[in-house]
Amino acid sequence: MALFRGMWGALRALGRSGAEMCAGCGGRLPSPLSLVCIPKCFSSNLGNYPKKPMTSYLRFSTEQLPRFKAKHPDAKLSELIRKIAAAWRELPDAEKKVYEADFKADWKAYKEAMSKFKDQLTPTQLVSFEKEVRQKRLKKKASIKKKELMLLGKPKRPRSAYNIYVSESFQETKDGSASGRLKSINEAWKNLSSDERQAYIQLAKDDRIRYDNEMKSWEEQMAEVGRSDLIRRNVRRSDITEN
Repeated sequence: MALFRGMWGALRALGRSGAEMCAGCGGRLPSPLSLVCIPKCFSSNLGNYPKKPMTSYLRFSTEQLPRFKAKHPDAKLSELIRKIAAAWRELPDAEKKVYEADFKADWKAYKEAMSKFKDQLTPTQLVSFEKEVRQKRLKKKASIKKKELMLLGKPKRPRSAYNIYVSESFQETKDGSASGRLKSINEAWKNLSSDERQAYIQLAKDDRIRYDNEMKSWEEQMAEVGRSDLIRRNVRRSDITEN
């Protein structure tokens, strides 16, 4: 026991010395058994690192969306996006070049700012920073992509027969907790007759047809505005360009 107390005291002293070494950033060892100091400045700097600029078309869309909303207050977002895409296609090359020049200037400024930001970090901090940035970007990648696709008016994916039934039943069922309601709906789905279930299967087929038609139109628009990266890989480019 005395030996253990002596080791614990030595580790506590090491922890204090580690905290002293990182006094500049305020980092402390989480416990005496932690032999690596994680500076707090990594997390605080993350929110301040330079952000990538918007592309030319996305910048144009962001500027035009409030104007088109004012002109067409009852229009759906997908309809507004189609109108904005058409406006971008009809935009004179001279005006498009202004957006492209702004993007190039912002991209150059972004690269310079990021270079300066990284120069302020020590090699250890840089490794930790880049690792943390990668983790943060991976975490936000899906939500950012979803927001971009929503802004670009990508059609909603088709629903399955089960999802249509759940959505319909969930709105009608108001008693109990959400988990309890879902459990009851799931049991009711299992007990549906073949004829009852066939009605929802047909609705799902209709929704799939709606999705395919809307996606074909949307991908044609994306090809026209230079966003071929958003076109599904299993869709041949000839199918897009021939129409």
